Amino acid sequence: MAIREVASADGTTIVYQVTGPEGARPLVLLHGWSGNLRCWGRSADLLAEHFRVIAVDLRGHGYSDAPEAGYDDPKNWAADIAAVLAAEGISSGAILLGWSYGGIVLSDYLTAYGTGAIAGVVYTGSQANIGRGVEGAETGPGMAKAIPDVFDESAGKATRGFAAFGNANTGPGRDKGVDAQRLFGGSIATLPRVRKALFYRTVDNTETLRGLDVPVLVLHGTADPVVPIENGRYIADTAPDVRTSYWEGAQHGLFIEDPSRFVTEVTNFVEALG
Repeated sequence: MAIREVASADGTTIVYQVTGPEGARPLVLLHGWSGNLRCWGRSADLLAEHFRVIAVDLRGHGYSDAPEAGYDDPKNWAADIAAVLAAEGISSGAILLGWSYGGIVLSDYLTAYGTGAIAGVVYTGSQANIGRGVEGAETGPGMAKAIPDVFDESAGKATRGFAAFGNANTGPGRDKGVDAQRLFGGSIATLPRVRKALFYRTVDNTETLRGLDVPVLVLHGTADPVVPIENGRYIADTAPDVRTSYWEGAQHGLFIEDPSRFVTEVTNFVEALG
């Protein structure tokens, strides 16, 4: 395992972790809003048995820099991913996997840089677009209930806001307690101004989805209260070459809810690429 960093186009330092065999196919993991590279838990370890896993701390999250501004510019998010790929010498064959907000980020990258370095894309509990009135960018009831408290600088209000997610990120079951606390802790550790800034932008990557020339896998829980399954279906209906797996009754964090199934479905998708 190696922790590395790279400067993005605007000078922001992006931190990422690399695990798995050096010569394996690169799989870039992009976490969600108010998360970090450790959110993937056991799934990251299992994926590293098959892939060169590159788990990124998005700007403003984890150990990456948190600039004062620029979160509303999709070119910044795109440049962050491009910088990581370049730092790792990846010019072809990579898989981008985005959870929740990570799907918006990977879509920003595809809009700006295309698919030259990419062999496939995975959206899990995710969406490609963001903003009021933008198709495929609906807000789920769990997210709506958490706002605006999750943006507050008051620790009490922020904690209550994140509590509104309940089991959304982990699925039901007491055995998920350690995973739940890791995700909760990462959320609280993300600066309030960053949590808020990420929602104040409007981006429509629909044309990028329509023009994709690489296969796409959409994984989504039918009971996702944070990112509605309609957002996943929008991606599936728009991109030309799509595989879907809709998990009946599952919620937002499929990689925590059932790591074995998650890893199997991702691995099968990638292996079918040849």
